[in-house]
Amino acid sequence: MKIKPWGFIKRLFPDMIWEIDDPNGVFLTFDDGPTPGVTEWILSTLKRYDAKATFFVLGKNAEMYPDLYQKIIDHGHKIGNHTYSHQKGWGMSLEKYVEDVDFADGILHTELFRPPYARVTPSQMRAVGQRYKIIMWNILSRDYTAAISPAECARGVVKYIEPGCIIAFHDSDKSFRNMSYALPRVLERVKELNLKCKIIEL
Repeated sequence: MKIKPWGFIKRLFPDMIWEIDDPNGVFLTFDDGPTPGVTEWILSTLKRYDAKATFFVLGKNAEMYPDLYQKIIDHGHKIGNHTYSHQKGWGMSLEKYVEDVDFADGILHTELFRPPYARVTPSQMRAVGQRYKIIMWNILSRDYTAAISPAECARGVVKYIEPGCIIAFHDSDKSFRNMSYALPRVLERVKELNLKCKIIEL
């Protein structure tokens, strides 16, 4: 599903990056991992297509599965911060939210951040944006949605692929049914367009 953030969102959150100016690059991202069984499948699939991606990791999952977390790095992919415990910013104090983000960074050590659910307040984003580059997306796979079929998930991404797009998938058990069908088809389409899946480096 193509996302075009309304102008007021861009004004409200000027530090958020929704796409990247790159005539040859496509930017795959995976949220919520690492997840045993799922992360290995993603890494194997990406390797088959010589594709790189950015993994927005939960600090608690990296802590729980350190070998799997290290495997993402060893495969040449980029790490991003997705908070320690998958916090929604709405209804949470600024101090507690930033504390959770920074606690994750003590494990992850990355300059990239993506807010879970995109549910953050302006003050939270201003505070986080002082120290992290906030990466959003302009193509949302909706792979976590049981109401759509794997084929619908794939079509909702493939039709919108273009240079500079940031695609959001999920590294989770909940998303695996749709993601595992869609990802190879997305990678095939990227190849057809003579584009390259790259890590996010800003």
